[in-house]
Amino acid sequence: MNPDMNILVRRTIVVFSIGLLILLLSKRRRREGGLRRRFTVIDRIPTQIRNLSDLVDVSDDDCRDQLRMDRATFHKLCYMLQSVGGLKTSRRVTVTEKVAMFLSVLAHHTKNRCVKFQFKRSGQTVSKHFHAVLHCVLRMQSLFLVKPHPVTEDSTDVRWQKFPGCLGALDGTFVDVHVPTTDKGRYRNRKGQISVNVLGVCDMNMRFVYVLSGWEGSAADSRVLRNAITRPNGFKVPIGNYYLCDNGYPNCEGFLTPYKSVRYHLSEWTARRPQNYQEYFNMKHTRARNVIERTFGLLKMRWGILRSPSWYPIRTANKIIMACCLLHNYIRNEMDVDPLELDLDEYLLSCHNFGDADDGIEMVDSLDTTPEWNTRRDSMAIDMFNEWRNNEAV
Repeated sequence: MNPDMNILVRRTIVVFSIGLLILLLSKRRRREGGLRRRFTVIDRIPTQIRNLSDLVDVSDDDCRDQLRMDRATFHKLCYMLQSVGGLKTSRRVTVTEKVAMFLSVLAHHTKNRCVKFQFKRSGQTVSKHFHAVLHCVLRMQSLFLVKPHPVTEDSTDVRWQKFPGCLGALDGTFVDVHVPTTDKGRYRNRKGQISVNVLGVCDMNMRFVYVLSGWEGSAADSRVLRNAITRPNGFKVPIGNYYLCDNGYPNCEGFLTPYKSVRYHLSEWTARRPQNYQEYFNMKHTRARNVIERTFGLLKMRWGILRSPSWYPIRTANKIIMACCLLHNYIRNEMDVDPLELDLDEYLLSCHNFGDADDGIEMVDSLDTTPEWNTRRDSMAIDMFNEWRNNEAV
């Protein structure tokens, strides 16, 4: 045989042998790797099922501590998110587990790596399903936000009976966030913290009527409110009704504020009686308006993610704030007793961060102070004070 042909044959055999060896090794590696992956997934399933069952099926106390609602309320939420919100069970993760992961993050501000370890899932899986549940909750805001009912003339509620026609109270609160360095100036509030200014409106039962999140911490409360009432689908106040608010807002139609330069805060009324109609009005006003302070306090007690800045992008952070308010309403509606409310007073003392269809009804659309509204406030205050003095004289 030709020597050159011999060399060519040998080289061909060597190359073929090496290729065959590589092919066999790669197949073996894929086969072994596949077996390991399948074994890992199967091995985690009992732990995943056990952990989830311990969390949502065994004890109301554990469920409330970890997810902020009892078992019946949790399972009803899962059903609503699935049947109304459009949340679906995926190939390996049930709706129940998705909602449990989501609530765990909100309740304790748990980092992704911690949730991943607790639920035996990958970080990508946790993040994907967190955002899926978040969008479903926001999709159901029309179900969770409440429609307020005005105080009636014959109301027997001591706090509210002096304010017929009142729908509730409103205020702003700061929620700390992380933003790019170039934006920190706009988001720095008067306390020096980087935050968003969240407008919250609640009814007399500490449930949110309207929430607007997204304004920078440097924005004035009155500016945020002005934007809310001028939005096409924004905050609506029927003519003739009103909300109680502090002096960060103008005293105008639809919004009743206390008298300026007159004692107002609850702590100022512990040892002294009101001396005139303005002081008496302010005392009654602050006792009723305190409901919004308590609502914000309960909201932040319930959801740990609102007590410290999260690392989510600012748009996602605003969605999370809204979702927390919606779920707060859901819990208030579904649970007969809210255990967190028992510790609310102590929590408020330790904190200093609080400061639908129109149905053809004409709504307030401006924040301009008017003499008529000031006169109405004076008339209400004088009537309150005279009634109180007459009752004292009897």
